[in-house]
Amino acid sequence: MLLLPVLVAIQNYAYAQEVVVHDSLKRDSIKHHADSVKFQKKANDISKQYDFGNLVTAVLHPKKKPDSVFKKPSGITVIPNIASNPSIGFQLGIKAVAGRKLGGDPNTLLSVAATSISYTTKGILYFYINHNVYTPGNKWNFQGNIVAAKSVTPDFGLGIGQPDPGGSAADQALVNAGRKGRAYHSIYLNLREKVYKEVEKNLFVGAGVSFDIRTKIQDKADTTNHLTPYNIYSDEHGFKRDSYRADGLLFNVQYTTRDNQNRAYKGIYADAGFRVNQTWMGSTKSAVQFTTDFRKYFSLSSENPEHVIAFWNWGSYLISGDIPYLELPGTAKDGSFRSGRGYTTGYFKGTRFNYSEVEYRFPILKNKFISGVAFFSEQTANDEAGTKLFQKFQPGGGGGLRVLFNKATRTNLCLDYAFGKFGSKGFFLGLNEAF
Repeated sequence: MLLLPVLVAIQNYAYAQEVVVHDSLKRDSIKHHADSVKFQKKANDISKQYDFGNLVTAVLHPKKKPDSVFKKPSGITVIPNIASNPSIGFQLGIKAVAGRKLGGDPNTLLSVAATSISYTTKGILYFYINHNVYTPGNKWNFQGNIVAAKSVTPDFGLGIGQPDPGGSAADQALVNAGRKGRAYHSIYLNLREKVYKEVEKNLFVGAGVSFDIRTKIQDKADTTNHLTPYNIYSDEHGFKRDSYRADGLLFNVQYTTRDNQNRAYKGIYADAGFRVNQTWMGSTKSAVQFTTDFRKYFSLSSENPEHVIAFWNWGSYLISGDIPYLELPGTAKDGSFRSGRGYTTGYFKGTRFNYSEVEYRFPILKNKFISGVAFFSEQTANDEAGTKLFQKFQPGGGGGLRVLFNKATRTNLCLDYAFGKFGSKGFFLGLNEAF
């Protein structure tokens, strides 16, 4: 197994605007610059913070004296990958994340990478590597991932759980208003890579490719081989039930001013683009999707910049063509698979899907070792029985604790309890913030 030996640090400088028209404006500009510098110093001052590495040192070497010169900790974090839920059984594995600023330019954004391998009691084997790398001076940005899995994909029907009492038996089975769960076993391979070029400060344009290959698809609980959401959708849209491919070209525009990729205190991240699946690339069907990802962060205190209100909106909309059922946009189908805490992956989905979340983040201990979050979300999707996008919303929410695992890269261990409709709830463990 490869654990990426990559990357460590935090960017050091904020940007400010200089105005020289009137003295009052000049004073305001100077004050703004001073406040910005003060905020950045507080945000980047990790010398008094306490993370998991400090805890390990305190336990293993309780009598060790602190170094006279402050040493920045490593940018690599490794933890066990443990989880349990009815869909996957008990999971055991290992996960690593890393962060580093490349080159000597203080304005270069933090590059991050992660990898994990795990196995569950239901026979699921899952391996991935992903990266988000900025070259010195942010001239280029590389984003991508590799996934190889013997997987079990949960399914709860098409749409947002809106009943269709007047519809046909197939329509009612497809929307599955009661959210009866099924599970699809398959072999899944994904390769995605996007390359962005900075054309203006913080503005990037990019292109890439994505290959999604799924074979040996089987619902072992399906004895009727007929009225299940997957079978109905696949038959109606011309997909084979046992395998498919969704291979396409990616075209994106990205704008970012986040001060940290793992745990931003302030700034904006926005990405919009098209995915164009092409049969000449191997895709079973052609399709065009438009996807948007917008995130905004507000720090509420210059003294304690960890007090943050964060907003997130993610959406994906089919413009033309057909998408395989298990690849439809939906809950936790965003690029980081972190949306919709409180629900299982793919709990809601449609050819058009939109997700919004707000989260309040706050420190609990003065040394920032323990922090907390509270969050609320809503998601909406269309179905093929008459429900339109934005017509019906399903809520979710919860709270959690954060353990500072690596203060150099602001890597947190996230422990969240979340809940939603239809009795859906769960405990979620992860590294780094959901967004």
